[in-house]
Amino acid sequence: MTYSSSIAHARRGYGRRNQNAVSFMVADRALGPITNTVILLILACLIGLLYLTQVTKTNSYGYTIDKLQKQQTELQNQKAELEIAAARFQSLDRVAGSSVAQGLVSVAPAGTIAQ
Repeated sequence: MTYSSSIAHARRGYGRRNQNAVSFMVADRALGPITNTVILLILACLIGLLYLTQVTKTNSYGYTIDKLQKQQTELQNQKAELEIAAARFQSLDRVAGSSVAQGLVSVAPAGTIAQ
């Protein structure tokens, strides 16, 4: 055996003494360029779908918030109108119950004008 062939056998792992002459080497399998491209496209589609679901959720929450804000504005307007009505009714009760209003004399019509 020459020097170069013994080194070649040593590199393969089966040129040693008391070893089998056949060894099974694990073949490294690599993905081809087409498979890599397909995998990248599938991953890009999955990321796009995740993005779309998040945007859709955000938009639906935005619609809910907008509806609640409109309802809040309507309720604030209704509260302001009710406060004005309550103040108006309370002022009429105060005027009717005051001592000045009780001292007034009711006036009956003196007569009518005939044409």
